[in-house]
Amino acid sequence: MAELRSGNATHRAVRFKINEMITISPTPYPDVNQVLYLLLTNVKEILKDQFVGMYLYGSLSSGDFNPETSDVDFLVVTRDSLSEKMIAQLRSMHENIWSSGRKRAERLEGSYVPKGLIRRDDPNGAPCPTVNEGTFFVDKRGSDWIIQRHVVREHGVVVEGPDPKTLIDFVSPQEIRRAVIGILKEWWFPMLEDPSWLRNHKSNYHGYTVITMCRVLHALQHGTILSKPVAVKWAEEHLGAQWHGLIEQAVASQYGKHSEFFNETLEFIRFTRERVLQIQTESSNAKNSS
Repeated sequence: MAELRSGNATHRAVRFKINEMITISPTPYPDVNQVLYLLLTNVKEILKDQFVGMYLYGSLSSGDFNPETSDVDFLVVTRDSLSEKMIAQLRSMHENIWSSGRKRAERLEGSYVPKGLIRRDDPNGAPCPTVNEGTFFVDKRGSDWIIQRHVVREHGVVVEGPDPKTLIDFVSPQEIRRAVIGILKEWWFPMLEDPSWLRNHKSNYHGYTVITMCRVLHALQHGTILSKPVAVKWAEEHLGAQWHGLIEQAVASQYGKHSEFFNETLEFIRFTRERVLQIQTESSNAKNSS
């Protein structure tokens, strides 16, 4: 058994299963299923009785998975917070999966969250092991986690484990709206002051931004989360003809049809900010008049 070093401690690592070909079928995509089986078997071997369940969310649960661009978003629920030894073993496991060359391996993104923290939102909850864009780190849950809990509870795909509704409390429309505004203020609105990060990314990410704003605007109005295609259709029907061309470009960019619409993307973010300010003003006026 190989040794795994983490900080000043030396741990005995599990023997990672990289070449197993047995698979599971939680999705219609064989290559996704294969990397999920690889992840599941290794996670269970590391966590043992800490393992509660594994779930999929994001595009694999909403039905708008794009084989060319979509990530494989997963959640592993654990009984309790994990020890430093287990976290080190998970880190080593993910590094092994990334280096395996297995298709979709680099698209794995997710978190390892204890039952107590997945049950309801806790801004003071302990940091959790997280995988994002080929990096393994331990971090606290942000406002987006309220949204992810809602999506897993209502639409999550069970890879293994109990029904997610038994693990996650109902997320109210008011909670969803607050979370959406939190995400906008934490991540998207600062780009209006410093758009360098967005400028440095290609048009497919500008398209992702526009589609995200469509989902955000619907969520603010209705208090629920739509899939990308449904949110786009709603936006085209409700936001006005001036945005039709931009939305069409955004959708096309997700399928390799690149064009330049960086400035228009910033305008759409600005439009979203104005809608948020309008909603907050209306809410404040309603409270004052009651």
